[in-house]
Amino acid sequence: MWQWFHKLGSPKWFFDFATRLMPWLAWSTLVLLAVGLVWGLLFAPPDYQQGNSYRIIFIHVPVAYLAQSIYVAMAVAGAVGLVWRMKMADTFIAAIAPVGAALTFLALFTGAVWGKPTWGTWWVWDARLTSMLLLLFLYFGVMALRAAIEDREAAARSVAVLTLIGVVNIPIIKYSVDWWNTLHQPASIKLTSAPAMPPEMFLPLLVMILGFHLLVGWLALARMRNEILERERRTRWVQRWIAQQAGE
Repeated sequence: MWQWFHKLGSPKWFFDFATRLMPWLAWSTLVLLAVGLVWGLLFAPPDYQQGNSYRIIFIHVPVAYLAQSIYVAMAVAGAVGLVWRMKMADTFIAAIAPVGAALTFLALFTGAVWGKPTWGTWWVWDARLTSMLLLLFLYFGVMALRAAIEDREAAARSVAVLTLIGVVNIPIIKYSVDWWNTLHQPASIKLTSAPAMPPEMFLPLLVMILGFHLLVGWLALARMRNEILERERRTRWVQRWIAQQAGE
């Protein structure tokens, strides 16, 4: 376990590992998202209350879940960077923060599109919606803070602290529908209970969730590879890799 942990801290090892894994992730992502979209949009039955408007759930739920999960992963990486000084932890945060921001925006947008026919309005200052908006601002803050500090080590420490402070917002997002009286419906999927939807809707949703997880994995690896090349551009192995690519 510790050997694997130390390998993750090596930019060259991680770059080679990501290069080998990315094609598998890409093809798996394409297959799962294609199957999930066709299944959910064309073959899943309409909801007895919301009709066909509920079908946006096949996009909204995966991106909303991943928007929160990515920030938790950033906070974990921030703690690792502060404790073990592992520079790959900061590389991960730098690479994944824009992905998390994009997914958070997409979650807010699809939620607004879903909310108009369901609630009769695009936006309300609902506890869930407001805390998700705060999450988007936290992502923007992480990216802005990194860009504002020229010293890379100082920027990494500051960003790590911000991610750890901001992670307090995640349980607020998750439990806001239970703690306060909100318009937003409770969670569609809970680990402690059976799903609140029939299998004809639940199974394509699971396929989409898995597909989006693989998509985020591919994006994270691709952006981390680019970040590694930028940070390690003066090392011999990067220069050799660039020369090999130019030769091909």
